[in-house]
Amino acid sequence: MDQSFLGIIEAGLQAAIESRNLAPALDEATRYALLGGGKRLRPILTLQSCVAAGGSPADALPAAVSLECVHAFSLVHDDLPALDNDDLRRGQATVHRAFSESVAILAGDSLLCIAAEVVLESPRNATLIAKEVLEATRLMIDGQSYDTEGTFRADLTDEEARLRLIHRLKTGALIRAACRCGGLAADADPVVLDRLDRFGAALGLMFQIVDDVLDETQTTAHLGKAGGKDRAAGKRTFPAILGLDASRAEIARLARVARDELSSMGPIADPLRELVDFLAFRTN
Repeated sequence: MDQSFLGIIEAGLQAAIESRNLAPALDEATRYALLGGGKRLRPILTLQSCVAAGGSPADALPAAVSLECVHAFSLVHDDLPALDNDDLRRGQATVHRAFSESVAILAGDSLLCIAAEVVLESPRNATLIAKEVLEATRLMIDGQSYDTEGTFRADLTDEEARLRLIHRLKTGALIRAACRCGGLAADADPVVLDRLDRFGAALGLMFQIVDDVLDETQTTAHLGKAGGKDRAAGKRTFPAILGLDASRAEIARLARVARDELSSMGPIADPLRELVDFLAFRTN
């Protein structure tokens, strides 16, 4: 994965915390949650999509930071005992284990508020970008509800359709929003924005299916989080419903769909193409 933007992303994330003068317990916990590593997929996608649409990384940095704050908030809350009840994240204790449940809840709340504040600093199309971030956050929370509560519309009875809905929302919404926000930050024309939208939708679903496969096939030590936990918990995953071979075939299909959406964008979109290949074949 292209690492060229990591420096400005990390600086932007650190500045987002340092400029808020948070209460001491929250300051420590939000730093732990936000600055403790990770792929930075969503902010990288935001910046690369902006560049592919003709903008500069600086145009999209507030959106990139905002989306990573939302992602960090979601992980802090997802790990809580009331939801996924995880003790390990990125090889380290989850926030509620490193601090306390109350601090974890409040730190997640703070990260969500910081995300809303930062995105409004976007130099172009700030209101449209903020709407994208907030809508994607709401859809992500819907996806978590479907995943944890298992309550669906009465007419949605097919298990694969339910699974695709969960993945499209819980993981895919923020990834799709990252691509759209990058395009909006570049003031992309509607044709380019639509291509980035469809690219992000395919990439987001592909990313989560890869996660499902890794959960089924990799160890806890390799993943840095509990392996095999989804199957043990009886959760809907692509390997559980379709099997590993069909899951890998769907990953390959979605990778082709994502690359095809970039076919008319020229060499400037090469980093996005490389990102598709990296994510399709990642091992953690």
